[in-house]
Amino acid sequence: MAEFIEPIEIIIEQLRSLPGVGRKSAIRMAFGVAEMDSEKLERFASSLLEAKRAIKECTVCHNLSTNELCSVCSSPERDRSIICVVEDVKALMAIEKVRSFKGVFHVLGGTISPIDGRGPDDINVASLLDRVNKGGVTEVILATNPTLDGETTAIYLSKLLKPLGIATTRLASGIPVGGDLDYADEMTLLHAMDGRKEI
Repeated sequence: MAEFIEPIEIIIEQLRSLPGVGRKSAIRMAFGVAEMDSEKLERFASSLLEAKRAIKECTVCHNLSTNELCSVCSSPERDRSIICVVEDVKALMAIEKVRSFKGVFHVLGGTISPIDGRGPDDINVASLLDRVNKGGVTEVILATNPTLDGETTAIYLSKLLKPLGIATTRLASGIPVGGDLDYADEMTLLHAMDGRKEI
């Protein structure tokens, strides 16, 4: 038997389909939606639809944009010889927050994951190779997550890029500032040791 009446359960299930939204959060939001007056709810729903319709994918790097080119690709101040490859737009935004990277990006739209049935043709590998083959690219930074799928994707891409004479680098990873060694897992410690530098 359902915990709430059917319309509320429908709203809850729709909200739970969003990433990071658990049942408790969905319940709170569902009651917020149910308590809105009809006019406010219609404005809310139509603004979501309008926003969704306005979002496009950058034709060069696959970032989100409202134009054909995103703000990074259209900026004359960016160094197009360095491409930072990320799994998704959220990772791109995280790097942009630091405000130190002056190159451009390439959003893969996922990772290679044989277990989940995702191969190289299911992510934006071909368009990355097209960009590199057009010339002018001197370095590709592989900024995929330090997960099994992220590492698999980085290794696959490095094998494609190295024969092209492109410097292929990986983001350093290891022990976070303020972290304790005894809480670090083996992979983190391995990366920390491999990425050590002279002081």
